[in-house]
Amino acid sequence: ASGLGGSFSHAAKRALTTRAALASPKEVSKITLLPGDGIGPEITVATVKVLETLAECKGDLSFDFNEALIGGAALDAVDDPFPEETLNSCQSSDSVLLACIGGPKWDGNPRDKRPETGLLAMRKNMGLFANLRPAKVLPQLVDASTLKREIVEGVDIMVVRELTGDVYFGEPKGIDTLEDGERVGYNNMIYKESEIDRIARVAYDVSLKRRKQLCSIDKANVLDVSQLWRDKVTSIGAEFPDVELSHMYVDNAAMQLIRWPKQFDTIVCGNIFGDILSDEASMLVGSLGMLPSASLGEPSSPGVFEPCHGSAPDIAGEDKANPLAMILSAAMMLRYDLARPDEADILEKAVEKVLDSDVRTADIYQEGEGQTMVGCSAMGDAVCSAVKELFA
Repeated sequence: ASGLGGSFSHAAKRALTTRAALASPKEVSKITLLPGDGIGPEITVATVKVLETLAECKGDLSFDFNEALIGGAALDAVDDPFPEETLNSCQSSDSVLLACIGGPKWDGNPRDKRPETGLLAMRKNMGLFANLRPAKVLPQLVDASTLKREIVEGVDIMVVRELTGDVYFGEPKGIDTLEDGERVGYNNMIYKESEIDRIARVAYDVSLKRRKQLCSIDKANVLDVSQLWRDKVTSIGAEFPDVELSHMYVDNAAMQLIRWPKQFDTIVCGNIFGDILSDEASMLVGSLGMLPSASLGEPSSPGVFEPCHGSAPDIAGEDKANPLAMILSAAMMLRYDLARPDEADILEKAVEKVLDSDVRTADIYQEGEGQTMVGCSAMGDAVCSAVKELFA
């Protein structure tokens, strides 16, 4: 369902890439669960149920789950959005499944006491420099998009976003008061060649497994850091002659994603441009509740797999959430971290099977189409049943 292709193989020169953290499948996989805030605990329960059903059906697979704190839940419990104990659990795991963080409860906190700070700390401490976000319009949901069918039908985009550099992490940064009493805020948009190099290689690798078209996003007509980005991405392209590279300014890319999204295959961008464009691309699909993502670092270290949507505090605890993005994130985990591409295929097929049966959560439900609206728990159960049917 997520259109991510099979497992990856690489030349030695391209070691920092998207191959599985495990060279071969383990019988017992250690997974750190980070339910987080809002609807997070509900979609985590549904996803764990699906993974345990998969393990039961498969026979040679089992999971050792360890739940840990992050975000607002961690702030409430230990006054730290990403506690040391959570980092240790993540680093000693084969992979990490994160639900979602944040909510209005913590929005007024100082920056170091906000849930989002925990997310940034996790990315930095675990070396998660590459974020992969597929935006694939499933045929069953083409009419759930806010755009016309002819625009979005067949859209299958992968956004590869750099995660640990750029203006979010650049220094100096801060808010100062000038001599005349006026306050000034500043951040530093900065990239080293090595940071551009490694994300570009991931993007080229992903392109090779897709339609071999890579579009690099920058603002090189204005920003020096973008010129370096363009130069470096272009030079690395010589090592990937099979990939067709193009460049696009970020403002034009934002427009083209809405005007004619089918022109894109794989997109690579820096942290802030990727943050914005990946959210825009995800809405082509019709609901953030359907979109998984992977955050990857060195091949030998665990990745973090999470749905693209937020914590939806307005429906938390009401059994209304859509767990499919987290279930599809678990499929990405199986593919990228656990060296189990066949099992990833089964989860993705199970999700499509449920959608084929016209079972929908509220966010993707369409009135008058003969669909059955269900809650979070029932949707998880439906995927479990579909997994069992695929093994029958």
